[in-house]
Amino acid sequence: PDQLVEIGIAEQNLVGISAGLASMGKKVFAVSPACFLTARALEQIKNDVAYSDHPVKVIGISAGVSYGALGTTHHSLHDFAVLQAINNIDIVAPADNFETAQAIRAAVNHPRPIYIRFGKKAMPILHAPDAHFEIGKAIQLTPEQEHYEIAFLAIGETVAPAFSASQLLAGQGLKSCVLSVHSLRPFDEETIERVVSRSKTIITVEEHSVNGGLGSRVASFLMQAGIFRPLHIIGIPDEHTVIGSQGEIFNHYGISAQGLAQAALHLLEKEAA
Repeated sequence: PDQLVEIGIAEQNLVGISAGLASMGKKVFAVSPACFLTARALEQIKNDVAYSDHPVKVIGISAGVSYGALGTTHHSLHDFAVLQAINNIDIVAPADNFETAQAIRAAVNHPRPIYIRFGKKAMPILHAPDAHFEIGKAIQLTPEQEHYEIAFLAIGETVAPAFSASQLLAGQGLKSCVLSVHSLRPFDEETIERVVSRSKTIITVEEHSVNGGLGSRVASFLMQAGIFRPLHIIGIPDEHTVIGSQGEIFNHYGISAQGLAQAALHLLEKEAA
């Protein structure tokens, strides 16, 4: 029983001790599986880190459905939602090795509390070597154009399938844009407004519940800004998540090159009807 209690409070202790070290001027990275870190230690993240303004780098590993076969207990499909509801903690989810390296470098001297979300599998390389990364600034992965039939706004490990879907659509003569919206806070309203204003339709993609994540954030911003476009939020629906590998879960919910391309075509057909 004592061992079980110790396991149960591990994340709380991790975050609380990290906040104490940060209060003494240390640069602290608190690393643990995202599903436990943002659930068991949510009170410590809220009070010891964010409310107390201690610049801890809270690192959630194996996020989303990385632990797919272990089921819902090991999925972190809530972390974007709960952390967006807490003031004074930035939220970043890198899309590839480049963004991962740059996010960690930027986090070292980041003046505010920050949550960085990582997956588990090997990451692709989506960016050019001279790409620029800045926390709070979305990165466009496709060539700049004056008009797009579809804009994919994706975050984290879903950026890669969105980019592949864009390539499939290009083969059909359709112009699309892919934005890596790696930062939910600070949120790059300027870049998103520019891309959306040039786009006929919008699809957001995330390895998170469709409630309270990137899609909700984009929809809220666009509605309040008076920017109206057909919008489809793709993520994990509000249901008991299927069991399987990350790839199998992605395919089941249409988070794949083929699934996203098909969703884009369907959205464009609805808009044309």
